[in-house]
Amino acid sequence: MSLSLPSRSRSAGASLTVVCGLLSGLFIAVPALAEVFTGETAVTSYLLGLAPALSLPLLGALHRRQSPVSGRSGEVAYVVNLVGAGLFGGAAFTLNMALFYLDEAAVEDLLSGPTRSALLGSAVVFAVGCVLFGVSAVRAGVWPRAAAWAYTVTLPLLALVAPKADTVLSSALHIAGGVTLMWLAVGLHASPAAGSDGAEGAAPAAVR
Repeated sequence: MSLSLPSRSRSAGASLTVVCGLLSGLFIAVPALAEVFTGETAVTSYLLGLAPALSLPLLGALHRRQSPVSGRSGEVAYVVNLVGAGLFGGAAFTLNMALFYLDEAAVEDLLSGPTRSALLGSAVVFAVGCVLFGVSAVRAGVWPRAAAWAYTVTLPLLALVAPKADTVLSSALHIAGGVTLMWLAVGLHASPAAGSDGAEGAAPAAVR
């Protein structure tokens, strides 16, 4: 007896995964674009703090879609990327939801201790995971090559500049990273296997 979910449930799961991916990209790109003109605000910080968590369902779905061809190295890349995303997501949540509301003196005092090392460490693990997963995606060839390379290059750079002061470069990387996640989410929706992967998969990609 088959225990698979009905096709309607799989389709709904895939749609929710795509929506999460699109929202994650939007919550990164749009606030970054707005901050070019307005500077950091409570609203932009709130959205940026939510974005990493929304990317997790997409990441899992991308992995499940390419896992038949990415092999054991793809599995390792996914696990490192997932752990890094969890750590970096927590760091982003802390920076944008908590430290944003503290005065500069309090933030500097806090970051003068081990907190800075913890935040930087989470960014490094995430960056390494993105490089590994991105290279795995490029080799698997399931998603558009340009999108896979964008994931490999843009997101690691974004993670490494995130703890630093906002600049035009960091804003540009945020926008590029957000667009990359949306590109991958749209590609997942277009994939012939998106329905089953979205339901069975946990949780960024696009099809040629």
